[in-house]
Amino acid sequence: MTDRQHQLLVYGATFAAVGAGGDIRGVPGGTAPDGLFVRDARHLSRWQLTVDGAVPEVLTPVTASVPGTSAAGTDTGVARCVLVPRGGRQEPPAYTLFREQAVVDGALIEALRITSNRPVPTTLRLALTADADFTDQFELRSDHRTYAKAGAVRSRRVLTADEGADAEESGRAPRKGTSQGRVEGVEFGYRRGDWIARTAVTAEPAPDAVEETGTGARRLVWTLELEGHGSADMALTVTAGPGAAPPRPAPPRSPAAAMRQLAEAEREFTSAVTPSAGWPELAAACARGLADLASLQVPARGPDGEELCVPAAGVPWFLTLLGRDALLTSLFALPYLPRLAAATLPALAATQATEHTEGRVAQPGKIVHEVRHGELAHFGQVPFGRYYGSVDATPLFLVLLGAYTEQTGDTALARRLQPHARAAVGWMLDHGGLTSRGYLVYRADEGGLANQNWKDSPGAICDADGTRALGPVMAAGAQGYAYDALRRTAWLARTVWDDEVYAALLAQTAADLRDRFQRDFWMPARSFPALALDGKGAQVDALASDAGHLLWSGLLDKEYGEAVGRRLLEPDFFSGWGVRTIAAGQGAYHPLSYHRGSVWPHDNALITLGLARYGLHDEARTVAHALVDAATTAAGRLPEVLAGYEREAYPAPVPYPHACVRESRSAAAPLALLTAVGGA
Repeated sequence: MTDRQHQLLVYGATFAAVGAGGDIRGVPGGTAPDGLFVRDARHLSRWQLTVDGAVPEVLTPVTASVPGTSAAGTDTGVARCVLVPRGGRQEPPAYTLFREQAVVDGALIEALRITSNRPVPTTLRLALTADADFTDQFELRSDHRTYAKAGAVRSRRVLTADEGADAEESGRAPRKGTSQGRVEGVEFGYRRGDWIARTAVTAEPAPDAVEETGTGARRLVWTLELEGHGSADMALTVTAGPGAAPPRPAPPRSPAAAMRQLAEAEREFTSAVTPSAGWPELAAACARGLADLASLQVPARGPDGEELCVPAAGVPWFLTLLGRDALLTSLFALPYLPRLAAATLPALAATQATEHTEGRVAQPGKIVHEVRHGELAHFGQVPFGRYYGSVDATPLFLVLLGAYTEQTGDTALARRLQPHARAAVGWMLDHGGLTSRGYLVYRADEGGLANQNWKDSPGAICDADGTRALGPVMAAGAQGYAYDALRRTAWLARTVWDDEVYAALLAQTAADLRDRFQRDFWMPARSFPALALDGKGAQVDALASDAGHLLWSGLLDKEYGEAVGRRLLEPDFFSGWGVRTIAAGQGAYHPLSYHRGSVWPHDNALITLGLARYGLHDEARTVAHALVDAATTAAGRLPEVLAGYEREAYPAPVPYPHACVRESRSAAAPLALLTAVGGA
């Protein structure tokens, strides 16, 4: 998540994190960086306002809202704050500055109004210091890694109305009206080989000057002559031109216009669900989640190059396509917004691996885990340009394809993607390990992810005492997804592809997997399945929430499934805000661990769907009410993850320090709850 003093503004592949007064300082530290980010690069690293050489005091800190037409009242739209000069009770502020900011695709838009509080004419010098360091997001993570950038060149140039002056690396720009043209702003540039990025800052009215600062930043300066109690308005636009991104339409001219654009996108999403009068808190959480999903749509392309919009994983670190996240988000939203699945499936088909690529864990038929567009990915300095380190995205792709076809009755997509689906099945059987090992299996990727199921942090797959699993890992949840994928693809083969032989093969493979799993994973002494099998086939015996995913996929027999479902509601698992990832009381448990004791809304959404599937409706409602209560404490929004402390310890959920506040799976989780338990 962003630091508590920052406000996030999000739209598509663009987000900004600004401070309490609307500034961006670009200083290291904290749980997330501030700045304007587009497609993994920071296009604005400084954005600092001064009046008469002094930083104004924050009278009203940045808050965000959208117009009343937004069903959710989400805070992804316009940030507003009020600033005044520093002073005391005997010296009332000479002026008040009202600041509004918004982001759209590839741009930050800001409106300033400065109002004199004096009855006589006043002259003020307003300055805005701007810089763009074009830092890749991977450089800003707290992992102490450095990346060489040989040959990189940064540039700054003053923008003029006629562009007649070459002001590269110029100092003080010419005044308006000189022969070199009217100053309009400044452009920052970055080039490294074939990687080119630009950030342009323009203003209306145009600045009187653009000054050097000695740090590489540039200062835009205005001298404002205000009448007694008079006001002056300014409009600023920051336009980002990242890498090889296609040209964008001109951004709206004001934050209000940007807000209307976002509100329209939100209405398209929030209209998909009819609010329930019986459970208004769930209705509010659904509306809030849908509004967040509207702002988290990023561009992608399908197999034929068609333009698509798909759910991004989350901000600030994952505003991009992640296979597992987009698939689960689309599954949760499927009964209400099938358009997400209709875009996600072809986008993932287009990025499906067709050959072995060792550094990216790619194998033919495998569905991509992560797609990145930044400089480091472009030059192969991180493997995530197209990274395939996920054991479960491939079966989830098949699950979504089958579920979409069954839910909508649209067989055209299943016919179109038949080669991709068969390749995905081929990966599960061959490279995935179903044939040779009997289970889907992954191995730690040096330089990438050690764990490649949904609990992908180091040490997440462990014994009850915290000992990490060694060697090839067969995670329980992934076997459930594989079982469901085989059954759903068998149904597609029988009903859509007219291939009864293939359907029978897949159905038998699924049945064999179910029998084998219950023999190898079930721990009779604990009446619970193991979290995984290690490289020697030994059970990894931590009691973990992944067992609930087995209910969702239907892998367990009814007797086993009911026992698991009831066990997940016992106090060591159930915190009162949801089911913990690992039951308390085990040596591995830590309430502030990412995957070893925290509470994940999307994990709980899958558990709730699974409980309902096995007829445990009271238990399903208990989990659903806990999640909705957690959402209600945060104006209807569920974050990526919560701390695992019990509800009695504190009247609101304790936040996990590094969580994405806006995450697509969590945004869609209330929709899954609605599907599982209805509106009451």
